[in-house]
Amino acid sequence: MDDRPFAFILLGNLSIEGDIRPIRGDRGAVMSKALIVYGSTTGSTEMLASHIADTMKAEGIDVRIANVTDMDVEDLLNYETILLGSSTWGEGELQDDFISFYDDMEGLSLKGKRAAAFGCGDSAYGHFCEAVDLLEKKLRACGAQIIAPGLKIDGDVTEAESKAEEWAKQIAGLVRA
Repeated sequence: MDDRPFAFILLGNLSIEGDIRPIRGDRGAVMSKALIVYGSTTGSTEMLASHIADTMKAEGIDVRIANVTDMDVEDLLNYETILLGSSTWGEGELQDDFISFYDDMEGLSLKGKRAAAFGCGDSAYGHFCEAVDLLEKKLRACGAQIIAPGLKIDGDVTEAESKAEEWAKQIAGLVRA
């Protein structure tokens, strides 16, 4: 019998058979699947997520980026690495679009997944970037391994691009390891 990975998928009356092959980058190295999910009201967290995704792609990581409004929590199960991003509002609350997603994560098992969180805030407020801490706690509660400290951006995202790039490169290095 052949030892190659094989898949048989049955979709209604349609069946698909074939070899399972890892996604490979330009240099032939196996690429890791990573997902970046963000919630953004003013566009800052979306801009930050895009910058992180671009940096990770340049580091050879296969990355999908998505607005939290376009995701279901079960989608997280399809990725090896999960990055969640939200700005902080009010008294240390998640961005509005992220709240139901966060609540739906209750009971989800992310055991064996690598994860990290990021977000934007304003240090003039007492609950600076608390949404990042909330996301990290939820990821841990779901069994994910936090692979890097949360990225907390104070103020203008464009002024913090180098900090975001450094963080994204750190994540990419850990994902490849």
